[in-house]
Amino acid sequence: MRKEIKMNISGAIRRTLTENMEKDSSIFLIGEDIADPYGGIHNVTKGIQQKVEPERVINSPLSEIALTGAGVGAAIAGMHPVIEIMYADFLPICMDQIVNQAAKAHFLSGGKLDVPLVIRANYGTGKGEGAQHSQDPTAWLMNFPGVKIVAPATARDAQGLMLAALLDKNPVLFCEHKMLYTLPGMILEENEPIEIGKASVEREGDAVTIVAAAMMFHYAMKAASQLAKAGIEVEVINPRTIKPFDYDTVISSVTKTGRLLVVEESPYTGGWGAQVVSTIAERAFEKLKKAPMRLAAQDAPLAADPELEAAEIPSVEKIVNAVHLLLA
Repeated sequence: MRKEIKMNISGAIRRTLTENMEKDSSIFLIGEDIADPYGGIHNVTKGIQQKVEPERVINSPLSEIALTGAGVGAAIAGMHPVIEIMYADFLPICMDQIVNQAAKAHFLSGGKLDVPLVIRANYGTGKGEGAQHSQDPTAWLMNFPGVKIVAPATARDAQGLMLAALLDKNPVLFCEHKMLYTLPGMILEENEPIEIGKASVEREGDAVTIVAAAMMFHYAMKAASQLAKAGIEVEVINPRTIKPFDYDTVISSVTKTGRLLVVEESPYTGGWGAQVVSTIAERAFEKLKKAPMRLAAQDAPLAADPELEAAEIPSVEKIVNAVHLLLA
């Protein structure tokens, strides 16, 4: 029986990075203010410098272009960098390095080059940090082959997916929701990778299938508990990975429920949920009893006021109402 220990998401990421840096001298961290005493804007890397060679935790200049370029070059040269983008909103600054260099080097070299690069980026609403510090980037890189995108919802997700990302030979965007860092949970004492591209059915039901990632997953689980009091049992799927996406698990669930609701923090237009709904409609149309529904953020910049911000994104109440609409 696998032994578990209690730890929050921040601790799960820190522990996984530390364990693997102690085993593999090619892994190093680079980002803005990630070294001690700060350990990054959310203190995720705090203390790692005390357990490995200090020079393997590098404070970069305040330039996402520079630190990403350094990461891509180091990866191609045989190192294993883990870069931290202070806010995911700054990913567009280094888009060329990610989508034209890191994502394509393996293909353009005829398979001769690997780019084992992990890109950590905190994101999401919940703190009222405004239009330039609260966006959800999970759909931004979906259109570019060569980059995997993960979005852990639990401490075990963070632990297993980070290990899988470190074992991957090509770029992985590791999206960390800022409101989940302190969320307590259980991790494995002896870590095992979680397959990138494999979803988890976290709650079983037969009324509606709900697919929701990261913070929205927790909203969905709260909504499911409320709905259960009214005798409505929904199935909740935590995708864990946005690309590649586990459509088979969703199709299996929809075959049982006949109804699909996708909840995401991305803006409605072009969100990853649109791809999910489209694919399920193509591959399992005959299983659907009703047209799938999507809940997403409004197509508007996010407000800095917490109450206005909350009004722009899905909520537990909106999820409950959407389920009732699907069952009407």
